[in-house]
Formats: sequence, structure tokens, C-alpha cells
Amino acid sequence: MAFAMARPSPGKPAMTKSSPPQPDLFSFDVHKRIGTARGAFELRAALQLRRGDCLAVLGASGAGKTTLLRLLAGLAAADGGHIHAFGRCWLDHPRGFSLPTRKRRIGYVFQDYALFPHMSVRGNVRFAQRRDSPAQLADRLLETVGLSALAARRPAELSGGQQQRLALARAIAAEPELLLLDEPLSALDAGLRRSLQDELIALRRQYGLTTILVTHDPGEAVRLAGRAILLEGGRIVADAPPAELYGGRGEALTLGGRVLAVEDGPDGVLYRIDADGRALLARAAGGAVLAPGSVVTLTAERWTARPVGPGALHRAQPAQPPEQQQGERAE
Repeated sequence: MAFAMARPSPGKPAMTKSSPPQPDLFSFDVHKRIGTARGAFELRAALQLRRGDCLAVLGASGAGKTTLLRLLAGLAAADGGHIHAFGRCWLDHPRGFSLPTRKRRIGYVFQDYALFPHMSVRGNVRFAQRRDSPAQLADRLLETVGLSALAARRPAELSGGQQQRLALARAIAAEPELLLLDEPLSALDAGLRRSLQDELIALRRQYGLTTILVTHDPGEAVRLAGRAILLEGGRIVADAPPAELYGGRGEALTLGGRVLAVEDGPDGVLYRIDADGRALLARAAGGAVLAPGSVVTLTAERWTARPVGPGALHRAQPAQPPEQQQGERAE
């Protein structure tokens, strides 16, 4: 699997081992030896995130992605390094200090959700609340994720999508400084995955969550994260916006969007498109004529072709036949 190699952008804070904890930064520099069926290797990763950032962690199975999350959560012991979280020290291995997981202010959504089967839906969320949290927080979160009517049920009585919503609500109930997501949507079908991505975007914005997401889904990384790292053999080999990392794969990547405006470009008509809050420019595929408000599918055949703000030059095609879209306008 080939990825476009990318250097960290100049706007990212520099990573230094001597940097003291800062209130708006999450930083780590950790390493751990990992044994696998194919042999042992050392996971070594260091970077910084600003408060509210969303980082996607990409890489093949066995690259160290889940182990990295477990190190940050304190669920696995590091062989060395440090973790500083928004002004607090979580790990200082040289001094022999490691803050217990329960004190790290994290929310963690596992691949299998790890819900408490003997508790009700409401009980799962309340269990995660901090002691000083408002009593109504659990009910407010259940309403946000659409589970209020199912609050008395047990997790086994929920569908896969409902269990995923419950896992998200429980993670956010902890009022985390850091939200860790380990492929939480991988077991769901494409339609439900898209819907829950929308919910996750809304929840992140509502609560200002700093998030680290492990995913194998290119579209998910592009939709949810502003930055991505690629792990290979326990090392960070690329660090860039997700779209740029996928730029060298030689395969199509798709996003949904809506045409905002029609513009004249040097090589013909361009369409400015809102793709999940990201401003992108695209050419129409196959000679299609698009109107403002048209719902389109963006195919990113070469994401790094021409950067335009936070996006790049794409190719767009109607999500429905063009004649059904001419009268459609953005809401």
C-alpha cells in the first residue's frame, strides 16, 4: 500500500522532550517493545496536538496503532517517554511516574464497544460520569445520540449502531480531555457508518473534544480528521492532512458534497463545494453541468493536484441525474 510521503506542516508545534506541559497542548513521546507472531519491533511515536484537534492514526494491521492508544490511556506500560496533557503530566517514565488511567480524563471507545452487559443504557452512561458532573448529563447525552427511549434497556437489546452510539455517549460522559477511538465504526455497514460519522462530527464540535482516531477507512479519516499520521513498523513515517497521505495511493477516494458556487478557472469551469464543512474546488466529470445546491459525489483521483485552502482540486459528478438537480438549492 503506497502513501504519499509528507512532512509535518510549518504550523504544527515542534516536539521537544524538554518542553514543559502547556494548557492548550497534548504532547507525547513514548516507546514500547511489541512482540508479534512476525517478530518483535519497537513502537516509538512523538507528536503534539492542539486542544480540539482530531488526529487519524493510519497503518496496516500490526503497525502499533491500538498499542499507541493503550499507552496514551495508561492501559499498557511504556518502556520509556512522557505524556503531557493540557498542563498536566500523565507520564514521566524517567522519574517513575505514571498517572493511573482513571485520573487521565480520557474517553475510550473500543472496537467491540466494551459495554457493561449487566447495566442499563442509562447506567452505562452514568457509570462513566465524574462525581462532580451534573446529574442530568447522562440523560442529555442519551437525547443527543437518540437513545432516550431506550434508556432502560440492556446493551444486548440494542442494534450495532445503537451500541456504538451508547459507547460514544459513555465516553463523552467522562468529560474527557482526550477522546480515543479505536476503529469504532468498522463493524457497521456503509450507510450507518456515514450517519454515525455525522454524529461524531457534531459531538466533537459541541464538546470541543481533542480526538485520536484509529481507522482503516480513507473516507472516514478525511471526513473526521484534520491531520493524520501513518505508522509503519511502530514508526511515524508520514504526518499530514489525511487527503495528502492518500494522494499517492493511485485509487479513487470519494466524499459527498453540495455545490456552493460556480467559478471560472484557468482551464474551464470550477465548482466550489462544501464537503462536510471543508471548502473544496472541483471540475465536473463527464461534462456534467452543475448548479449551486447540486448534491455531488467528489472523487479524489489525485488529492494533492492543486491545494486550495484546506482542500484540493477534485473531480465531481452528480449524486443524482443532473436534470433532477437543476432546481435544487442549498438550504
